[in-house]
Amino acid sequence: MAYPGAPPLTERQAERRRRILHASARLARRGGFDAVQMREVAESSNVALGTLYRYFPSKVHLLVATMQDQLQHLHETLHKRPPEHTEPSSRVAETLMRAFRALQREPHLADAMVRALTFADRSVSAEVDTVSRLTTAIILDAMGLTGAPTPEQLSAVRVIEHTWHSALITWLSGRASIAQVKIDIETVCRLIDPPEGAHGGGAGAGSEAGGS
Repeated sequence: MAYPGAPPLTERQAERRRRILHASARLARRGGFDAVQMREVAESSNVALGTLYRYFPSKVHLLVATMQDQLQHLHETLHKRPPEHTEPSSRVAETLMRAFRALQREPHLADAMVRALTFADRSVSAEVDTVSRLTTAIILDAMGLTGAPTPEQLSAVRVIEHTWHSALITWLSGRASIAQVKIDIETVCRLIDPPEGAHGGGAGAGSEAGGS
């Protein structure tokens, strides 16, 4: 995925970028944030070090882009295997917990990506914004709405996104178990459902789910 406002990549450039991201993820899986060294990424992906820096000016840029790539794969998986629940809140909770369990299987990679997000400064804002937009898109798709989300639902999605990232950090630091993460995610996802007895003014699918 090219960054917003950037010219589209040629097929050769896109393939080179894929190789770089795969090398980054491979090294991160092996030893986390510290294992991702730009020179080793360049050698592993068969590109010159200067070329690597033209694509990604720093390790933080690279690992945030790696998280973007991982989220893109999750989004594609969601389209192939949508959540089984019918209520939007349960669908989103199922999707986010599916993502958590995938990260649980690769804790070094998860730690590297989250640390990069934590270290990101204003120079990485475009990449961080892309990660945020992808997370929002995943949540909205998981909701299964037939119409546009309401302003209230969009606000709820932002809170869910913040909670998801916070829960990921507390789990990686050993301050929360997966069981506690599940409780937190399921609790915050209930913000999506309309209040009991609410009528009209909402997106059709959300209102129907809340009233069924």
